[in-house]
Amino acid sequence: MTDTPRLDPERTTKRQRTLAALADAGLELFERQGYDATTVGQIARAAGVTEMTFFRYFAAKEHLLLDDPYDPVLIVAIAGQPRADPPFLRAASGVRAAWRALPEPEAPMIRRRVRIIAQTPALRGAMWRSTGNTERAIVEQLVADGATPGVARVAAASVLAALVAGLYSWAEGEDASLADAIEDALDVIVVRR
Repeated sequence: MTDTPRLDPERTTKRQRTLAALADAGLELFERQGYDATTVGQIARAAGVTEMTFFRYFAAKEHLLLDDPYDPVLIVAIAGQPRADPPFLRAASGVRAAWRALPEPEAPMIRRRVRIIAQTPALRGAMWRSTGNTERAIVEQLVADGATPGVARVAAASVLAALVAGLYSWAEGEDASLADAIEDALDVIVVRR
């Protein structure tokens, strides 16, 4: 049995059902035989679709684990921080504010995804590449609000390093909420005000 929520066929679209089936199949195979040993063909077959259908939903196998819907929320929260604060504090406070405002994600599935990423060297690198998009967006917001590009890059990179470390710590455990793990990681680099 997997942690993917069961969708009510009456209320979901075919796209949602296919995404859920692909995510379910991918996680199950990654956990059972490892990420590197799992092929797109195996995931597609287990989900009851073709490889072509898989690629309609995900550009690559790693995207099944790495898609991140939180960037826009983070950027809005950073933009909402006092401009008089230093860029590093604005970025950290913005990330805190975003996670406080978001509902706790469907934890078992997200924890499984992050655990697979943390345990797979190729995916850890892919996670940093994926995080690069978030970093660029944070830098752009900080620069638009008056920071120099160099200071904005250091602020964004530092805060994202803490965020990723918090994600990995959370995935290793079973008890803490994701928001608490991120708060704890940010506490290491900046004291709450």
